[in-house]
Amino acid sequence: MLINEASKLTNLTKKAIEYYTEQGLIYPDILDNGYRDFSKKDIERLQKVSVFRKLGLGIKEIKAVLADEANSTLQMISVRKELEMKREQAKKSILDKLSCGISYAQINAELKSIEQSSTVAERLLEAFPGYYGRFICLHFAQFLNEPVVTEEQQKAYEEIISFLDNAPSLDFPEDLQSFLIESTKHIGTEDINNMIENTKKSIEDPDKFLSKNKEVLEQYLAFKQSEEYKNSPACRIQTMLKEFNSASGYYDVFIPAMKQLSSSYAKYYKQLETANEKLLSQYPEIEELSK
Repeated sequence: MLINEASKLTNLTKKAIEYYTEQGLIYPDILDNGYRDFSKKDIERLQKVSVFRKLGLGIKEIKAVLADEANSTLQMISVRKELEMKREQAKKSILDKLSCGISYAQINAELKSIEQSSTVAERLLEAFPGYYGRFICLHFAQFLNEPVVTEEQQKAYEEIISFLDNAPSLDFPEDLQSFLIESTKHIGTEDINNMIENTKKSIEDPDKFLSKNKEVLEQYLAFKQSEEYKNSPACRIQTMLKEFNSASGYYDVFIPAMKQLSSSYAKYYKQLETANEKLLSQYPEIEELSK
């Protein structure tokens, strides 16, 4: 079909369609008379492009999304959008403070904190693949809203950045990658945040959690001890993650630096240790909760 019909079907202007063609988002055939011939596939892609543009995605992001059949790129963009929203909310709060007469020196410190927390969160998202990267990023992002005011905090921040820059890549075998993509493709940012929030609530009162979830925990323990789990992709992924974290310095470098950088994370970590102790005292076979 010619561009006039393509424009009607996609509700895009001819100029927009020409622009997306020039950017390599679609590849219509060229007829002998020089006119572009748009296929059904071109129309479908243009409709997707239109949706992504309305959602605020740039051309580079759209290219990456269209090339990614597993939707992992779109999931990462979703996390980045959430981080941007939180960053903009923090900046709005700073504007409110400025209007109330807060000093510019204090504001600069808060702005630096926003920039540094954004840097750490983004590096976490890039350092770890797929669902694990999204989870780790959102998990630690909640603890990165404190201003860096001491030399110890600044040193911890630099250690975290160095760790993330130099940590080896976490590469799962192809079969585990496929399993991870398939089993987590329906888990969105909101779902991850809910899981994180539920974990926080469970460790605030571990005795109540253990009492309330005794039957579930026992079922979980039975499954973890089963041959079905031991031979499953989930078990292999868990083993690889533990080995990677031990070898990369995640436990020895990153976690101590996070505790130094963020007092809220240090408090959370202490609660987690207490919860782990109580959990393992009742169910010693269960592995420790993720830190």
